Amino acid sequence: MGSAVTDDFTVNGGPALVDYDDALATYEPVLGLETHVELGTASKMFCSCATEFGAEPNTQVCPVCLALPGALPVVNGVAVESAIRLGLALNCSIASWCRFARKNYFYPDMPKNYQISQYDEPLCTDGHLDVVVDTPDGPQEFRVGIERVHMEEDTGKTSHVGGATGRIHGADYSIVDYNRAGIPLLEIVTKPIEHTGDLAPLVARAYVTELRDLVRSLGISDVRMEEGSLRCDVNVSLMPRGADEWGTRSETKNVNSLRSVERAVRYEIQRHAGVLDIGGQVVQETRHFQENSGSTVSGRSKEEAQDYRYFPDPDLVPVAPDAEWIERLRADLPELPAAKRRRVKTEWNLSDEELRDLVNADAIDLVAATVDAGASPDDARKWWLNELSRRATESEVELADLPITPAQIARVVALVDEGTLTNKLARQVVDGVLAGEGEPDEVVAARGLQVVSDDSALGAAVDQAIADNPDAAEKVRGGKVAAAGALVGAVMKATRGQADAGRARELILDRLGATS
Repeated sequence: MGSAVTDDFTVNGGPALVDYDDALATYEPVLGLETHVELGTASKMFCSCATEFGAEPNTQVCPVCLALPGALPVVNGVAVESAIRLGLALNCSIASWCRFARKNYFYPDMPKNYQISQYDEPLCTDGHLDVVVDTPDGPQEFRVGIERVHMEEDTGKTSHVGGATGRIHGADYSIVDYNRAGIPLLEIVTKPIEHTGDLAPLVARAYVTELRDLVRSLGISDVRMEEGSLRCDVNVSLMPRGADEWGTRSETKNVNSLRSVERAVRYEIQRHAGVLDIGGQVVQETRHFQENSGSTVSGRSKEEAQDYRYFPDPDLVPVAPDAEWIERLRADLPELPAAKRRRVKTEWNLSDEELRDLVNADAIDLVAATVDAGASPDDARKWWLNELSRRATESEVELADLPITPAQIARVVALVDEGTLTNKLARQVVDGVLAGEGEPDEVVAARGLQVVSDDSALGAAVDQAIADNPDAAEKVRGGKVAAAGALVGAVMKATRGQADAGRARELILDRLGATS
């Protein structure tokens, strides 16, 4: 029997990693993803405290979420409804009766020193979510089984001050903010994900992406990974190809970006293979992902269920959702992301590549809302995927976080279509909206950006262009109509791009006695 080997076995100061392709030639990965979704309810899971993100530390607390003696919890009904809606969207069975349990372990940022969660009686079970991964041979679909969706409460937040890593080791002191303690969480646990081969990292990323979009479409969470309202624990194990017994798993905790989910899976596959190739044993443990290096480091040995000493919470009554209520919630589900993608692909006549670009930019909902506000699909896609995507990248924000709405973009498109703006002027209007100068029409008026198209206003600019460019004017008089382009350019420059280029050309040709 091999010895336990983790990061203690090193090469050049780091764990021995096997080349990714070599690892997959020898081993088959098995994944498991545990995703925590922080619900966007107005109050916490078991008390009436507010849940506003970024509030002053320890200002959103009360005797219940601070676990003061004699304080009793009460279940948040909106959180239960949100859990049922997510379970239905994930094709789960909804329990007719379930209850909460106490999960006991030491967390310095958990006031009760236990977490109210669900264990053997979760609310939602046995569902699935289909995801698509792009491969060189075309899109490939995987069905990810959902073991359970259960309700629980979040912990507080501990900050370690001093030191280089932000972790407790090397810190000078630690401070605790209990505002987050008690915020409603849904934990979505997959069944083991097998037979993904070398696509395992991409399948993991695709699953978390699809789950994020699904939750967002339900309106139950903002799923902002950078703020912690969507966090993923990544479980990886390897088994030799041809074997029928899974290997020992590691769990990388609280991975907080889609790219990092993919990187964590890839790294752990390479690390596990390195341990197994020398006859060692992978240790069952939790690990922490290092964003700067794409690696993981050991955290603590992983507990089993019995270590948590689950037992039913005596202070909370069971939850027994009525069948009629469940069916009303099912009927009220919005169009889910996969169905929306299929619909817009047909309605907007998109190619697979065009749809993929929209998905990768997280722009489908923005484009759809712009179309609903009156723009054509082509114009809406052009603005969000080109101009606005560039602005979001420059500002280092998500596309949806730009201070401009689909309705405002649709209005800019309308102003171009009716001839009030050129495309160049439209970009200046968007600049003004993004700068907080008001609605598109207000920016046009304040900046004087409307197209100049009446003959009296254009005449002087046309005459000046002819006078300043005699060679081009003479060519036009001689029948070389293409030379009028230089004169049109001069008019556009003189009017700061506000001239109606078509009308300016007509006036130039008329002045010079030429025909188009």
